[in-house]
Amino acid sequence: MKWDFENIEIDDGSTVLAQAPVIISASRSTDIPTFYADWFVERWKAGYVKWKNPFNGVPLYVSFKKTRAVVFWTKNPKPIFKHLDYLDENVKNYYFQFSLNDYDKERFEEKVPNVQTRIDTFIELSNRIGKDRVVWRFDPLLMTDEIDVDSLLNKVERIGDQLCHYTNKLVFSFADISIYKKVESNLRKANIHYLEFDSITMEQFALGLKKLNEKWGLELATCAEKFDLHKYGINHNKCIDDDLMIKLFAHDKQLMDFLGVKFIESTLFDSAGKIAKTKKLEDKGQRESCGCIMSKDIGEYNTCPHGCVYCYANTSKEIALENYKRHINNGIKETLI
Repeated sequence: MKWDFENIEIDDGSTVLAQAPVIISASRSTDIPTFYADWFVERWKAGYVKWKNPFNGVPLYVSFKKTRAVVFWTKNPKPIFKHLDYLDENVKNYYFQFSLNDYDKERFEEKVPNVQTRIDTFIELSNRIGKDRVVWRFDPLLMTDEIDVDSLLNKVERIGDQLCHYTNKLVFSFADISIYKKVESNLRKANIHYLEFDSITMEQFALGLKKLNEKWGLELATCAEKFDLHKYGINHNKCIDDDLMIKLFAHDKQLMDFLGVKFIESTLFDSAGKIAKTKKLEDKGQRESCGCIMSKDIGEYNTCPHGCVYCYANTSKEIALENYKRHINNGIKETLI
């Protein structure tokens, strides 16, 4: 399945052909809520963005005319809080994937606020929009010669004890360093002696997390992991999640029609009724084990200045910071940079 296209008028008054997706991802490639919140809102008002394909450099216009849902990805959504009223009025159907790790001591996330500040931000966002719409991610789990499985579980526990009443789900992933050569190179440059997870350490972590979750009662899921942890009560996640959208946004008929949702009326013997999904909307552009449904990501690589040492979306921290400065200097325009 492919997105529709339509003609739109752009800022200079000319007409161009634009992709018109129903679901927007903002963004796997950069942290739009933290660094580009003003840009996002202004482009939403304009009705489109201009996006550059990271593989071939070809530009593509993306129209918001048919967009019915937005999924935000972030490590610090505080800067977008001033726009929440606008989002509620104009975007309406949105939720957050909030990555909240604890690598303060190790300084793996150089420019991210300290963990307690981010916990407070998470709670504030949850109270503002509802805990169903804020998914906690501990992503990635990074093991080194100084951080073992027990250390990671302690980090997760410290956060989970404070967040368990403000979200319904914890999503995590095991760092796959070797498949991202630039990440591997950046870790070596930073003199970080990483360790790859194997089946033993994955199961050790899963067992420990299962025990922690006895006091939290969260839904547990992995992101794009092949390894099966169902026996520990851990599912495979869909970050762009049609099931969550059905739960949150069932009132939006256009979105439900796109998702292929049919609501079956209740009967004398089944008072709750049922939901049938008639479409397969797999995002074939993601990793093999990714469960996400299709969306259009509007971010760009090499634009996130958080400075995370494990980042796969930046060639280097320096390039990302330079591009962010260019964005600030250029002001609001069609593209991020």
